Amino acid sequence: MSIDIPSAEDFAELTQHRHPASVTVYVAPSGSSESRSPIGRNPEAAQLSLRTAVGEGVAQLAAAEVPTEDLDRITDAVDQLVDDRDFWSTQARSLAVFVSPLGLRAFRLMNNLRTHSGVGDRFDAGPLIRATTFAHSGFVLAVTKGSVRLLVLESDASCHEVELTGLPEDLGLELQTADNEGRMDRQRADGALRPKIQRRDYCSTVQEAVLRQINGSNHPLVLAASPDLEPAYREINTYRRLVEEGITANPASLGLDDLARRGRDVLDRNYAAQLADWREQFGTLRAHGRASAKLREIAKAATAGQVDVLLFDLTAEREGTIDEYGNVTPADEPSAHTYGLADEVAARVLRTGGTVKAVRGADLPDGARIAATFRSAS
Repeated sequence: MSIDIPSAEDFAELTQHRHPASVTVYVAPSGSSESRSPIGRNPEAAQLSLRTAVGEGVAQLAAAEVPTEDLDRITDAVDQLVDDRDFWSTQARSLAVFVSPLGLRAFRLMNNLRTHSGVGDRFDAGPLIRATTFAHSGFVLAVTKGSVRLLVLESDASCHEVELTGLPEDLGLELQTADNEGRMDRQRADGALRPKIQRRDYCSTVQEAVLRQINGSNHPLVLAASPDLEPAYREINTYRRLVEEGITANPASLGLDDLARRGRDVLDRNYAAQLADWREQFGTLRAHGRASAKLREIAKAATAGQVDVLLFDLTAEREGTIDEYGNVTPADEPSAHTYGLADEVAARVLRTGGTVKAVRGADLPDGARIAATFRSAS
């Protein structure tokens, strides 16, 4: 699949970067989220968008009298990326590219981000942070005898199927049992355990192909398996975000849209339960001085490395600055010297090993736009 999952170290590097000639570009194919095809199907269009955006950024930097050698380094780095054929062979839906005279970082993402670019003395990692920490996305794996489908459910309600590579053409023959529509296998001469072993082997083969596509992801996986294969897959599963609740209907009878709808229902229930537990914990910890829903308190705690879990409103737009001590100065309007306050707090939490989740406003406690639990009492 060739998807890049940003790590905490990646976020630390991107958010700590400072250089007056820094260019950020988010590239996505044109069209609605539902109609967008993977970048790898038409890499030339994405490459053109990238070159155009970087060219505009370089022109802005030139107008600001940035040295020519710095501009050349930026252009050369982008040219090398465009010439990297392996990079563009991907099922990614969008790209995030960060380039300065000091180097280039690029991430291929399954998220449908909007095309956006900017220049300044730092990278605009906010959209990347929000896209990769918003939990309303995941996978649905449909498994039946001889048929395997992997769906990606996007946070914008779109979905698409991912091609699984490396599966044998005669995959269904691994089971070597008659089609019994999910009922108990008939007793075989070579022992009652053999069908169970075959089902585990079959599911192991499927999981290997699935992990090649999603390993390293932090998104939940919903299982939709025929009744005979569901327990076997859960037994051999090693993906830590497999959701306990599955889709109970036999996936052989479900189309893509129906699988996606049922998968989202499972994800929504799972996520709602997690947030309810967190809000309850938040209330308990706040009573003991270990949680807050006030931006200024959270910013200072994040700067000191004291935030354990941060939740912030996905739509938060307030800009300003936060100094090295965590003091917040809101801005009346955005400028080249301001940035998203919630994004900056999130970046500081990620740099110090905390957990960050971008959520819908209704999921936050007390109508707040941001909330956090602390590692110790403030």
